[in-house]
Parts: sequence; C-alpha cells; structure tokens
Amino acid sequence: MRFLGRYHRLTAVLLMGFASGLPLALTGQALQAWLTIDGVNIATIGFFGLVGTPYTFKFLWAPLMDRFEPPWLGRRRGWLVISQLALAATLFFMSGLSPSAQPFLFAQWAVLLAFLSASQDIVVDAYRADLLTDKTEHGPGISLHVFGYRIAMIVSGGIALIWADQWQSWARVYAVMAAIMFGIAVLSLVLLPRVNHGSRPLSSSAGREIVGFLAMLAGVFVGYYMARTVLSMAGFDPESSNHWIQLLFVVGEIAAALPLAWWFTRLVRFETLNASLASYFAQSGATLFLVLIVLYKLGDAFAGSLTTTFLIKGLEFTQTEVGIANKIIGIWLTIFGALLGGALMMRLRLYRALLLFGVLQLLSNLGFYVISLLGKGAWGSIVVPPFDWIFVSMHSAASLDFLLLSVVAAENITGGMGTVALVALLMALCNHRFTATHYALLSALAAVGRIYVSPVAGVLTESIGWQAFYLFSVVVALPGVLMVWHMKKPLIALGNVESAQNEID
Repeated sequence: MRFLGRYHRLTAVLLMGFASGLPLALTGQALQAWLTIDGVNIATIGFFGLVGTPYTFKFLWAPLMDRFEPPWLGRRRGWLVISQLALAATLFFMSGLSPSAQPFLFAQWAVLLAFLSASQDIVVDAYRADLLTDKTEHGPGISLHVFGYRIAMIVSGGIALIWADQWQSWARVYAVMAAIMFGIAVLSLVLLPRVNHGSRPLSSSAGREIVGFLAMLAGVFVGYYMARTVLSMAGFDPESSNHWIQLLFVVGEIAAALPLAWWFTRLVRFETLNASLASYFAQSGATLFLVLIVLYKLGDAFAGSLTTTFLIKGLEFTQTEVGIANKIIGIWLTIFGALLGGALMMRLRLYRALLLFGVLQLLSNLGFYVISLLGKGAWGSIVVPPFDWIFVSMHSAASLDFLLLSVVAAENITGGMGTVALVALLMALCNHRFTATHYALLSALAAVGRIYVSPVAGVLTESIGWQAFYLFSVVVALPGVLMVWHMKKPLIALGNVESAQNEID
C-alpha cells in the first residue's frame, strides 16, 4: 500500500508538471514565433516578453491561495481546477485574435494568460512540496516534475510550431491547446490525491486579507502612473519610437510599482503576506539566497530570450526545422539533463551541484555565438523524411542542421541540470507553514531573468547584432557562478540540514 501511495503521489507530480509547462511556451517561445511570422519587429517582440511579468510578482497573491480554500475540492486541488479551466477559456479566446491587427488587445489577453499560468504554478509548486513530505522522494519528484514540464513544452513548443507551419494558422494551434488544458482540468478533478498540509497558516480575517490584496494592486497602479509622470516631466516621451526610451519607461514603472505595493500592504496589514515573508527573511542569509536565485539562471535566460526569433528571422530556419531541432529534440535533451542532474545530486551535495551545473550553463551559451558566427549549414545537415504520427505529421522532408543540433544539445542538457539544482535549492528554503508564498517568492525571483531580459535583449540585439549579443550572454552568466562560490559555506550548511532531515525521515 505504501508503494501504491508513492506511485500515486509521483504520478500526480508528473501530471502537474505537464500542466505547469503547457501554458509557459504559449506566453513565451510559441508566442514569439506567432509574432515573428506575423511580421512584428524584433524590439517589439522583446517588449512582448513582458507579458510574463505576472510570473515575477506571483508571491504577492500567493497568500490568498494559502489563506482561502475553494469549497469541496480542498485548498490545493480546488485552486488547480479553477486556474486550469480559466487557462483553457483564455487560450480559446486568444485563438480568435490577431497580434498584428489587434496588438494592444492581444497583449492584454497574453498578460491574463501569464497571470493564470503563474497562479497555477503557485498551487502546483505548493502541492508538490506538500505532497512529497518524504525527503527521499524529492530527487525523483523533482525529476518527474521537470519531465512532465518539458513534455508539455514539446507539445506547446515543438509540435505547436510544426502544426503552425502545416496549418498556416497559430490561431488553430491555440484553440487545440485550450482543449488540452480543459482535459488536464478534468484529470486534476478526478485523479489528484489530497494533501495533508491543509491547515491555514493564519486565522486572519478574510475581509482584511482581501483589503490587503486590493491595497497591493493600488500600490502597483500608483507606482506605475507616478513613474510615467516623473519621466514625462523630465522630458521623456512615453510614446517615443526610440526603443531605449520605451525601455526606460518599463524599468521605471516596475521599479516604482513594486516598493509601493509592498508599502501599501504593510499600511493595511496584509497579514498572510507579511507574516510569510517575515518567516522567510528570518532565515540566516535570506537576502543573499534571493540574489543567488536571481543570478543563477540569468545568463541562460538571456541567451534563450530571443532564440526562436534568432533561428527563424536571423538564420532563416523554417518553423518546422526550429520545432523539431530546438523544441522537440532540444526538450528531450533537457529532460535527459534533468534526469542526469537528479541522479548526480544523489551523489553531489547542493553546493557542488550548483557550482558544476552553473559553469556548464555558462559554457553552453558560447554555442549560440558560434552558430551566429558560422551560420546555417556550416557543419552540414541531415534530411528528416516525411512522417505521420496521427497527432502530428510532416508532409515534406526537412533538414536538421548539425551545428544547430550540437548547440541545442549543449544548451538543453546543461539547462536541465541547472534547473534541477535550482529547484532543490528553492525547496530547501521553504517553510511548510507558508509553502505557497515562500515557493512563489523564490520561483518568481528565479523567473526575473527570463521575463525582464527580453525587452533589453530585443533593443540590444537591434543595436549590436546577434554575435555580440550572445557573447554578452556569457558575461551575464558569470555573476551567478561567482555568487555560488561566494556562498559556499551557507550552501554547504543548507545541504547538511537537508541530509540530516533525510536521515531522520
């Protein structure tokens, strides 16, 4: 029975990994491909990366998902089903829009999609941490989560690109993704086990929690408009066609909105948020760990921020070629990297894993510089014959570039290894009383690079070109490795605590 219980838990983690990964590509690389094919310029595509902003602020509404429990289904499972049904509806609505003809409306719905996806991630991460109470299940659980996550990205990334190429319609692709997400919601309702960590972290007033959340939103809007007003008074035009000025407004608005949102929540005593964050910052080295989390995947995120646009527009690969090489084969290699990373972490302590995998991630970025320098076809290619696998088919032959495959292999294997090490760090820093908020805060900061480097990358690429951009991505990766080295003692101590807990359990 104990074996069956473990099997059920790990299967649930696998399913939720798939659910978490499916919408991510639809707000990132797949969306980027749709914009590229629709003729949107590189700088604007970079700014569209900001639709993922909710991923970096999700810890601000995570307390509500810790505090409130939907009726009948339980706190974790209830929020999962609600967010998944909302994701399905949003994807279906987006399938009726055009990014070039309705850019503002399309961006609004893309932001809503990211908000719902981030909300689902809050619950998925908390559900996994609450479900895998046995520390011996952390390694296999993380690997299965990454496996399911990457399989979903094959569907919404690689297979979606092939469908878009064949159907000549990204709208149809998004409609299909909506149907898949609806099916996931049904499976979540029927198959997911309840978790034991069902107690609320605080018995605070529900009304005060809602007021606290609304105060947080008010702080965001006040900060946003304050920054725009100050910059306009300084002589900058918010409607300027200069992409650097546009970037200045974006950075200023975010820099003003976040601290004001924090201040407003403290004024009205948003108890669950403030107590959960106070609990995290009570840990030794809490701030340094946050800096490490932001920097660790920054170079990896920088190199990957415009990969789809680079391959389609910069090197003139077809969507099918990009879908097969960078998305399908690449993501399978990421899965291999994650499984390899999970296996190595059974022998390596946390510090050594983070350092080794971080160095490998840094070196892999050089591959994109090499392919931007040598170009398409430099190492030859292999022809993939037509195929029909029922759910996806290719009616004419496509070529796979050997240099592209080599770069994709290096980047995805090392990226998967780095992801496993980073997730292990995040889980080690969580307190079970505030699992959703703690993990949301930490994973949100881990997503800072992936979201906010995108507009910088778009403007920078237009200014310095692809080759200099990818060399710069190597430099950006260096601080994360140095930060791991600098934090050797606290990381070793954290790893020792985890090992001691495993022995007790």
